[in-house]
Amino acid sequence: MITRQTDVAVIGTGTAGLSAYRAARQAGKQALLIEDGPYGTTCARVGCMPSKLLIAAAEAAHAAQHGAPFGVHVDGTVRINGREVMARVRSERDRFVGFVLESVEGIPAADKLRGRARFLSDTVLDVDGHTRVEARSVVIATGSRPVVPEAYAGLGERLLVNDDVFEWQDLPRSVAVYGPGVIGLELGQALARLGVTVRLFGRSGSLGGITDPEVAASALAAFQQEFYLDAKATVHSVVRQGDQVEIRYVALDGSECTERFDYVLMATGRRPNVDDIGLEHTSAVLDEHGVPLHDKETLQVQSTATDGTQGLPIFIAGDATAELSLLHEAADEGRIAGRNAANWPNVEAGQRRAGLSIVFSEPQIAKVGPGYRALSKQQDIVTGEVDFSNQGRSRVMLRNKGKLRVYAAPDSGRFLGAEMAGPSAEHIGHLLAWALQQQMTIPQMLEMPFYHPVVEEGLRTALRDVAGKLKMA
Repeated sequence: MITRQTDVAVIGTGTAGLSAYRAARQAGKQALLIEDGPYGTTCARVGCMPSKLLIAAAEAAHAAQHGAPFGVHVDGTVRINGREVMARVRSERDRFVGFVLESVEGIPAADKLRGRARFLSDTVLDVDGHTRVEARSVVIATGSRPVVPEAYAGLGERLLVNDDVFEWQDLPRSVAVYGPGVIGLELGQALARLGVTVRLFGRSGSLGGITDPEVAASALAAFQQEFYLDAKATVHSVVRQGDQVEIRYVALDGSECTERFDYVLMATGRRPNVDDIGLEHTSAVLDEHGVPLHDKETLQVQSTATDGTQGLPIFIAGDATAELSLLHEAADEGRIAGRNAANWPNVEAGQRRAGLSIVFSEPQIAKVGPGYRALSKQQDIVTGEVDFSNQGRSRVMLRNKGKLRVYAAPDSGRFLGAEMAGPSAEHIGHLLAWALQQQMTIPQMLEMPFYHPVVEEGLRTALRDVAGKLKMA
């Protein structure tokens, strides 16, 4: 075994890990990247980009099939070639991964170490038994993996996670999707639009991360007009039958149903990859799931020691934190963790952006800020809303589904956040996140320009609604 010394050891080369490495290097410190899997981020390989490629194909198919209300008719049947769909998904996915690999290849070979890292102490790592790494500080950026309940293990290769979908050579005939969160909604709807028979089952009633019950109800109604979705399903049995999976469940109308599917796609969440890296040999405080407790502003891991003044030289970033699995959050966290690891024991709170999450379904879903549930627990709020069913531009495009709700502080009129299911949510969400980060008030937001006719006029309607209520408060 050889011994290597470095200022900062970064475990993982995903978005957070690469960002941490660059931040440490920019701080003038030596840094070592340790990776035991393929290079390339979750986003590029199995997340953001390949899913959007599948969604783009689904949107093209949906548009071709639904032109009649505009007076646009397609003669004959729209033919979807599953092999061509998946060939483009894989090809473009590989292109995006290639950009990441080029970035990694540009990192000096001396700064990269292959193998699985495990803690021997707070700052000493064993890498697959061949290298001992002694560091001044460590950044945990080990990412996450899909959760697969043990009860479904008997389904064998008929059980998939989202990583598997993007390796398909062709589209299957039928898929049962478990979990109407971000991944389940995006992939479930896309597959349905591409001609795959889809049944999307939830258990808790949650939908796409929405916490506002009125927004959730409008989104659920819109989705159920297009494909089968039961956010609070009763499933009696899931059994492997040859090359298919037989599922017995209670349908939305209350009847008992038995159907067979080519695959079960499990989209019930992700688990941080922190369970096999030797955290038990460190001074880190772990929660009930084995995730290190940490300061959300500095990303420094909490220590069990009570007599130290410098704090633990371990930091954590990205999906490993078990918080928001979003690329921009991982990049920001990696930067903060890497800089603080480089400057340890002098650590500082990093600048965080306003919360923003988006689901690329149709209608799209956006959440800005903490969300309705968290805000309503913390303080009194005033709400304003718009229903897109009669919003001008949305109706012109026949995308007039969903609802936007905005939240404000009753005393100051300050904008606190929003939740939305509707057209152009990815763009409106950005405008609202910028307003939140700038700490704007509702009157200030109404002073901004609104062109006519655009979907953003619906946002103005919601802002006017809450402004009227603020005057009464």
